[in-house]
Amino acid sequence: MYERVDFGVANPEKQRLMIVLTSDRGLCGSVHSSVVKNVRNHLNDIPPDTGVKLVTVGDKAKSLLQAKHRDKFLVTLNEYGRKPPCFDDASFVAKQVLESGYTFDAGTIFYNQYKSVVSFKTSKMAFVSPTVLEAAPDMSIYDEVDEDVLTCYTEFSLSAMVYGAMKEAAASEQSSRMTAMDSASKNAGEMIDKLTLTFNRTRQAVITRELIEIISGASALE
Repeated sequence: MYERVDFGVANPEKQRLMIVLTSDRGLCGSVHSSVVKNVRNHLNDIPPDTGVKLVTVGDKAKSLLQAKHRDKFLVTLNEYGRKPPCFDDASFVAKQVLESGYTFDAGTIFYNQYKSVVSFKTSKMAFVSPTVLEAAPDMSIYDEVDEDVLTCYTEFSLSAMVYGAMKEAAASEQSSRMTAMDSASKNAGEMIDKLTLTFNRTRQAVITRELIEIISGASALE
């Protein structure tokens, strides 16, 4: 339906909503910071007279955005990312958004899209509210679409989009964490080797000095 219906949400004065998907866990490279950077750039491009609210999923998004954009927070969700995402998590996020009382016209989901074990791409998906969907000029091509149908469709479609974004973000985070931990283990191994070599050299120098002192003392007694 989204591909065939013209929503007419290009007006910059309309109310905007952004869902930022991160998690509570760190040690995964630039996964969280890249999403937040994308959100900040998007916020800077929006005219100042445009209403914008943020829905943050995960403590990382909240901690990175609250310094300058705390006044834009609509819903902040934590305790996410410790277990693999499920559809119930996505449904809960969608429910919080649609029952928040904020009247928005256009929304965007910011997340990381998995590309490979060593790479990901920060992406975004657009969605609209039931009111905008109902008022779309091309909705007449569908028969018998009432308010309940549009509400149910919006709730399910938003949950499905959030769920897909959560899965992509989780895969990106895990692969980035594996890469980061592999690099950390390699760096720790190199550090241990250098410290071991330094310790052995120092110990050998101490032993050599003590032997010289013993030999010198014995020679002096003779």
